[in-house]
Amino acid sequence: MTITPSIYRKGTTRRSVLGAALAAGAAVPLATVADPAWADSDAPAATRLILPVPTGPHPVGTVQLHLVDRSRPDDIAGPGHFRELMATVWYPARNVQGYPVAPWMPAGALQAFLTDSGFGDLVPLAPLTVGHVGAPVRRSGRRLPVVVFSHGAHSHQGDHTIMVQELASHGYAAVTVAHQYDTYTEFPDGRIAVPLDDRKAPTLPGDFAADLRFVLDCVERLAAGCNPDVERRQLPAGLPGSLDPRRMGAFGWSKGGTATACATLADERIRAGLSLDGPMEMNPPLAGDLDRPFMMMSAEFTRATNPAAAAFWSHLRGWRLNIEAQGAAHVSYGDNESLFPQVAKLLGWSEQQLQDVIGTLDPDQAVKIQQAYPLAFFDEHLRHRRGHLLDGPSAAFPAVTFLP
Repeated sequence: MTITPSIYRKGTTRRSVLGAALAAGAAVPLATVADPAWADSDAPAATRLILPVPTGPHPVGTVQLHLVDRSRPDDIAGPGHFRELMATVWYPARNVQGYPVAPWMPAGALQAFLTDSGFGDLVPLAPLTVGHVGAPVRRSGRRLPVVVFSHGAHSHQGDHTIMVQELASHGYAAVTVAHQYDTYTEFPDGRIAVPLDDRKAPTLPGDFAADLRFVLDCVERLAAGCNPDVERRQLPAGLPGSLDPRRMGAFGWSKGGTATACATLADERIRAGLSLDGPMEMNPPLAGDLDRPFMMMSAEFTRATNPAAAAFWSHLRGWRLNIEAQGAAHVSYGDNESLFPQVAKLLGWSEQQLQDVIGTLDPDQAVKIQQAYPLAFFDEHLRHRRGHLLDGPSAAFPAVTFLP
């Protein structure tokens, strides 16, 4: 197993959030509350951290793809190497019986991620997803709309599994991307990749955006019945030819939100874009008008406090919406809102210690927000299913504010 060394940059990253959480609860090591027997991979689900079940009518299938973009030489890897990515497709399944459940992260990447973050004792408790590896695709006579997801700095492609599973359960194909050199991931040959220092491997929002656009190319290949996986590993039954390249959207968190904006500006194949608290900071700055739908879910990087976000908003010429959940922290639109309250109980954190990490927004409400609003956005703009959730404040979501 090969692991690339990592040194972390300053700024808002997934690791800095985890580091703050560790400091908040460091007085109560997990080893004092965790049963060693939980390390058994066959331990019952009740001994694990749990992700909320999606609300859609369909079971979920999933498959990993190993992708190489031969149009982009990789100077870090050396001569003859090209940009290499792992991606995961989540989709509505026809049936899931007999297909194994997918983990939240591949085992090697999970170990590196949590150990690097100071939470190594949590490895045996890592959650499972509702995705079943290799399950056949549900075919309804119409191709599946597609959304691609871009994670944040020093994060991983499973970081927003709640949203991804929700979309797949409602009939979307959701493709998550592991942005090489700024993520934790595992390749088919056993290599474990971890984030590198920007001085050695500067991975910018523009690089993330280029990854997203390459993944759109791979979606088009899948739609045409081809297999973009480098090793040509077997795809789930029904996946080739099941995706709709005319109905593609993109979303991302933090740095991935900025990358989503960049990719949407550059690529008309992205019919709708969604940023989850993206700073919108790039050099050179995001520029140009956008006439396609774009939605911003703000928390800490608001237009009132972040000039780059305000500047990007001013160039949105089509349908646009900016909402903010009162009490949300930067990590609130993601799996942290479900996982950290469970960790806090295990570690005996105070309410204040937990709020220092995930904000004051009620965690259950936060999960419902991240399930409902992205789905409503993509339903309206990729499926033309007009609902009322995006029209204005809702009694079901009292924390959500619509910003003018």
